[in-house]
Amino acid sequence: MLSLTSTFPSHFNDSVALVLVTHVADAITFWAQNVTGDKATESMDAILSEKCPTATRLTGKPSPQRFYAACYSEDRCWYRCKVQQQLNDKFLVSYVDYGNTEVVGRSDLVELPDDLQSAALAKKYKFWGFHLSSEQDSPHFSQGKSFLQNLIYGKKLRINKKSVCFDGTILVQVFQGNFDIGQEVLKFKFAKLNLPENRESTFPAKALHMQAGLWPFMGQQGDGDIPSSLGCMPKLRPVSSNHKPQVLMEKSAGTTVNVPEAEGKLMKENQPCDATHAEMAVQHLCGQASEYMLTEAKSELQRMREEVDEKTKEIKKLEEQKRAIQKHADDLEHRLKEARLELQEVSEVCPKKDKSVEVHLDSTVGERFCRLVEKVEAVKKNRESNLCSTPGDLLLEYITIVVNNQILKPFTSEKLEMAWEDYTQALKKLRECQNKGEIQDLVNSRNQFRRALLTAIDDFLREVDNLPIGERLESLQDVYSKLTAVRGSVLTENIEDQSFEYFCNWKTQKHQNSRNMRQATDQALCALSDWAANVSKFFCLKEKTGVSLEVIAEGVDELLQQAESTVYEELNIKLREQDGQDMKIMSNAFHKVVEHIQKEQQLLCGIREKCEINKKFKQGMVQWQNSTPKINELLYIKKRIKSLRSQLRWKMVEAGCLEEADDLDLPEILKKKEEIAKTRKSLFEEIDNEREEYEKLCDLARGSFPELVPLYPEADINSYLSSEGLLMKSLDRDIFDAEPMKELSGRRPLVYTEFQGQKVVLKGYSVNEESEVRMLEQAVQYHRAQSQKPSIVLPLLSLFFGKSDPLAYIMLPYISNGSLMAVQRISPLAPSETGRVMRGALLGLQSLHAACITHASLNPSNVFVLNREQGIIGDYDFTKTPEQRALDSGMVAGSICLVAPELRQGQPPTPASDMYAIGGIMLWLSAPDFSGVVENDGQAPEILGLQLDIKLQTLLSKLMVYTGRLSVHEALDDAYFFSLEN
Repeated sequence: MLSLTSTFPSHFNDSVALVLVTHVADAITFWAQNVTGDKATESMDAILSEKCPTATRLTGKPSPQRFYAACYSEDRCWYRCKVQQQLNDKFLVSYVDYGNTEVVGRSDLVELPDDLQSAALAKKYKFWGFHLSSEQDSPHFSQGKSFLQNLIYGKKLRINKKSVCFDGTILVQVFQGNFDIGQEVLKFKFAKLNLPENRESTFPAKALHMQAGLWPFMGQQGDGDIPSSLGCMPKLRPVSSNHKPQVLMEKSAGTTVNVPEAEGKLMKENQPCDATHAEMAVQHLCGQASEYMLTEAKSELQRMREEVDEKTKEIKKLEEQKRAIQKHADDLEHRLKEARLELQEVSEVCPKKDKSVEVHLDSTVGERFCRLVEKVEAVKKNRESNLCSTPGDLLLEYITIVVNNQILKPFTSEKLEMAWEDYTQALKKLRECQNKGEIQDLVNSRNQFRRALLTAIDDFLREVDNLPIGERLESLQDVYSKLTAVRGSVLTENIEDQSFEYFCNWKTQKHQNSRNMRQATDQALCALSDWAANVSKFFCLKEKTGVSLEVIAEGVDELLQQAESTVYEELNIKLREQDGQDMKIMSNAFHKVVEHIQKEQQLLCGIREKCEINKKFKQGMVQWQNSTPKINELLYIKKRIKSLRSQLRWKMVEAGCLEEADDLDLPEILKKKEEIAKTRKSLFEEIDNEREEYEKLCDLARGSFPELVPLYPEADINSYLSSEGLLMKSLDRDIFDAEPMKELSGRRPLVYTEFQGQKVVLKGYSVNEESEVRMLEQAVQYHRAQSQKPSIVLPLLSLFFGKSDPLAYIMLPYISNGSLMAVQRISPLAPSETGRVMRGALLGLQSLHAACITHASLNPSNVFVLNREQGIIGDYDFTKTPEQRALDSGMVAGSICLVAPELRQGQPPTPASDMYAIGGIMLWLSAPDFSGVVENDGQAPEILGLQLDIKLQTLLSKLMVYTGRLSVHEALDDAYFFSLEN
């Protein structure tokens, strides 16, 4: 059933896409790939076919979040998949790029690297507003699936996306050309309509079209509208029920449905008509759709015509306004010419005998008036549009934004810091306490400070919640971006604290000068306007006025000159900041405002970070406000482990007795072994639970509850803390179902077994009290370094000491024939592979050297190869000192001694001696039959005479020398390894 709660608001907005159907799940659900034309499917198949045959087979329990590759049963090709269910060594997988499922064995499932963990190519689609009309195990359900599969499988469809479910299923309308697929499914009653807006619709197809609208008429069908074959589809053909897992087939009890037979039955049951009637029905539906689309197109055309008519009317109106403005301008120009002629006539008829009145209105006065009129128009436009904004104005605006609305340090922040200081001191005293009798008082004191801290945190969070930190940060970032865009990069300078004050005073003075200039312009133009009014009165013959010729002729030049001067000055001022002093004031203000922004941003980010830290602390302390963590769960688990270990040993004894009896009872022996396996599995699960509980308690002990260590010595939390989770005291050699590795046990006992679904190797070391402490210290140091770079150093899974023998055991991952020695014996590495493997070994050695660890035991048996591409550094004998390891008899590669010359002279091992061993291994890989002697300077004739790559030979000459040997960083930067990357 489709419900409102099964989907969330969609961002599709009825978006259209073209997809290729790859799998049909039922009558309304299918899987399809986007048709993008980028050949993503062929590219993915090519990559998988190249990498998967040599990829690492799946070991242990698969992750439901990762993609793996499975070998498909029909074509034996590799495809990406997700594991949905595991039953022993069988896995139910879903092919994420196609949508079908099947059951595969562990041998047909491989790991995929991170670069192949990209999004799935196929998506799950479902008809929008539909639900199935029959149960899954009914014949009608199978008929519906066969009908839809025959209709759309392997074809390109046009989909109209409507919404998306919480499980990722996309709800769509589906069309093939102008043919509505959903309408056909409804017509044959394989599904029902269930729209939230119209649950009882009589005409389902019409209801869907009213909801989403029909496709616009597109003329001839394009590539996306015609039925198409799969084209680039791989050989994956999930079309029959044979590909279902056996378990699912048993549940459904369904059989493979023949498509033609299903369609025949369907036509008989639902529409008993012949082929002619069906064709007529399809033609009728297409005619109805075409008629509706034609009507919609006509309506749209009419609406567009109305819009064109409205735009045409607006254009005509604007043209009329333009003509009126042009007419007015022509009229003004005509009147100006007439005024010029009148002034010239006055000059000619003026009585020359009156020497005291001279009219200085020559031909240049009119030109000056014309120029002045143009400048006055420009001044008006500048004042109206305020185009005089300058960088100084913008800077003043930004300074106002930064200084105003500034968020200061919260008032409760200081109180919170004091509460944290008191709480930290209480924890420190509790952690350093050695007297168990004083612990309770310190715990009470700690709890009191914690309550005070939580109160301070609440006050702080309440105050911060009322601060608009997010908005303020956005505003500051916006101002900072605009400032740096205008002024460029910001340099750190010593800026005076009074920079803002100097800038504001300077800017105020500039504005005052601008206002004064405007007033002067207004006064000059007003005087000129008064003169023009007197001229108008003088020439007005209808009214009797007292304006004489002397009045209008006196001071005309001065008025024009004053008006021109003030207008030109106002136009050119633009509040220029050009001299050096002005630029310095602006620069100082700019750097000061940037400094303010950066300081406030740092403060606000610090407040945010402090909020997150305190919120996390508060959430963690909610359950411990009035109590202290207990170890009851851990003790229960330990008790359970002890009981299971006893049961396991007893069952193993019983099984041994049955096997040694005179009359072998094979069924009873098998039953007993099954009980042993089940008990061992339960024991391992409890040990894993114990590790998880230890991790929880250690986190609490490292944090707010250090009293757990002295209060509960029986839990031995300190051992787990000091070993960083490596030491597992609940493990013992006799609880494993182990097989001896005789070919590798010449130096120490090695056994092969499984632990929690992973194949592992147990290395046994004979220890005493002194070597036990040294082994634990060195193993923890190695484990800590390996945790920093887990992929290039062989990990230690756990360490435990035998309860029934004086041996210590290191648990390591099992790598079959993975040592460099084994690989070279079976299938030697090529030169390019050798470079990649040794580069990986150097990266692992680099992480050890960074942790101040000298390996001192590098040899072909201690370097491992993964997929003939990656090398990783192996562990070493943790019971021995570096000096003892360096002089071990195993430090050889073929006939090449890997012990550095300085070690043979009694000097202690150093990282440089590890580099000598690396050089010897690389020489052995390149010349396995080399039997010469490397002199102290590393330049023996035997090496120089070998047919080696010139870059490799140069590198070896820098590694196998007595002094000046390359470090691991320098070796990684050498031209030999650099050429491998290119």
